[in-house]
Amino acid sequence: MLRPASSPPTLLTLILLTAVSVLALNMFLPSLANIAADLNADYALVTLSVSGFLALNAVMLLIVGPIADNVGRRPVILVTLVLFIVASLISALAQNIWLFLGARVFQASIISGSALASAIISDTTAKDKAASRMAYVAMAMAIAPMIGPMIGGALDEFFGWRANFWAFVILGTLVLWLIWVDLGETNPTTTRTFRDQLSEYPELFASRRFWGYSVCMACSVGAFFFFIASAPLVSATVFGLSPAVLGIGIGSITAGFFVGSFLSGRYSAAKGVIWMVLAGRIVALVGVALAFLATILILADPLIYFSGAVAVGFGNGLTVPNARAGTLALRPSLAGSASGLSGALVVAIGAVLTQLPGLVLTEANAVWMAQVIMLILLVFGLLAAFYVRAVDIQEAREAQNLS
Repeated sequence: MLRPASSPPTLLTLILLTAVSVLALNMFLPSLANIAADLNADYALVTLSVSGFLALNAVMLLIVGPIADNVGRRPVILVTLVLFIVASLISALAQNIWLFLGARVFQASIISGSALASAIISDTTAKDKAASRMAYVAMAMAIAPMIGPMIGGALDEFFGWRANFWAFVILGTLVLWLIWVDLGETNPTTTRTFRDQLSEYPELFASRRFWGYSVCMACSVGAFFFFIASAPLVSATVFGLSPAVLGIGIGSITAGFFVGSFLSGRYSAAKGVIWMVLAGRIVALVGVALAFLATILILADPLIYFSGAVAVGFGNGLTVPNARAGTLALRPSLAGSASGLSGALVVAIGAVLTQLPGLVLTEANAVWMAQVIMLILLVFGLLAAFYVRAVDIQEAREAQNLS
């Protein structure tokens, strides 16, 4: 199981591993109503299959990183993939809501895929080149949310809701085989004990760059989560858009992320991590600020509203892969832990922000208030990026003075 890697795994393997992690969250969403009807459960109860999944995601992100740093990336991914396949099989066969919910929540083990894919890249690639490879993997995180619900809806329509979970069984098995044949162990420090590992944690927690990059990512992705949660309310109460048009609008932010991730893949190695992070934050902030000004000064228009969201997605594509690469490069021996901790922070803040629209948005303020909240998040993300840059400058000066 701990077969050493003779070379880095192919990018396709890491992309598919990440894609399944993302598809597991949203592919079955069009089936929620049918699941409720078939299992004789309230719709609100069935939605626990989403919130429970996210909650365990956050917990898993905190656990899999340290374990992978201790015992290796390969065994952790193999074990969690097996758990995902078994949970998917039980979900497909479940005849009552509680068995379904329990199995569905344990599908969250697949989050190890996206978390450790970044750690594997960090293990095998220099920081700037790692950002480029992470950007290409991040493109899977852009495409999967766009096509996942469409595939899930089609499977439900032709074969019933259980077909989604049979599809997860097949996809999980395919990726398990790919990991088995293509991924050797990339972490060279797997012989350390947890005690040795914990002794190095204070260095990670005390790293100003770690928290700067992590807060930057959390605010960047948080703006995306808030938009996703507020867009249905804004579209229905203010713009009167149909669900189909809303789907196109929501997809637009993901399309922006795809383009930004592609550009990160092309230019991160040449331009450097922190400059790509800053570029992404500036683009997102300027885009939403212009949309807000147009809304206030001209009119509340769906094209203007969604154009700001496209800027957020595009900026995230530039920022997130580079910020993640910067985080993992700080302490290579703790790359898995750093990935898990920063990922848990992002998921936790995202979970809070998905609940916020229902508390603060009304029909009267929905458009401009949503834009203001996104602007606040983007300002904090930009400040966090500038903080990292300031740390870089300070430490460079200190090193120059010592020399």
